[in-house]
Amino acid sequence: MSRIIFILGGARSGKSAYAQGLAQSLSERVLYVAPAIPFDEDMQRRIQVHRSSRPQAWRTLESPRQLAGPLSEALAGEPLVLIDCLTLWVSNVLMEHPSFPFEGGEDTGPLEKRLSAESGEVVALARERGLTLIAVSNEVGLGVVPPYASGNVFRELLGRVNQFWAARADEVYFMVAGIPLGVKGQGSRVKAWKSKAKMRGHDPKAGDTYR
Repeated sequence: MSRIIFILGGARSGKSAYAQGLAQSLSERVLYVAPAIPFDEDMQRRIQVHRSSRPQAWRTLESPRQLAGPLSEALAGEPLVLIDCLTLWVSNVLMEHPSFPFEGGEDTGPLEKRLSAESGEVVALARERGLTLIAVSNEVGLGVVPPYASGNVFRELLGRVNQFWAARADEVYFMVAGIPLGVKGQGSRVKAWKSKAKMRGHDPKAGDTYR
């Protein structure tokens, strides 16, 4: 039986670490989907940090602009898939658009349809194969309005993608300063993860935070 878990939060809210810890508590076999592109030294450093934090037994699929097709082909019996993160995927798709950088007034309807369609394919794949699917994304609706057109387009598209995933997820968690808040389908899942995290030597009550 499939389970879709959507983890949302701002920058440095602890969403990636929480997602990884949750994945570890649910399965030893994980396919990690990484859309990141190492386009500069800072991103290269971030990618290396993420790689070093993941269990060596996990397999990694690097796919910056497509998710459904590559994921379907890459699966090798893993019961759990972790996508980290949808934010980078949307950004990569946006930057390859012929109108990027945007000046304002462009029709972004086709972009939204493409992102929704591919998201739907990933969700359908998880349901069909009985996967546990954890997807991570950034919340972009709590900050100031971007002062440039491309920023506005990105915020709008990612906001729509987040709504799409949240509507179809079985569980939704919002990360605040390293603390997971159950938004949808909440129950014993957060407590179960914390319990296993404590067994591994990480005690949230002792001030240990998710990075």
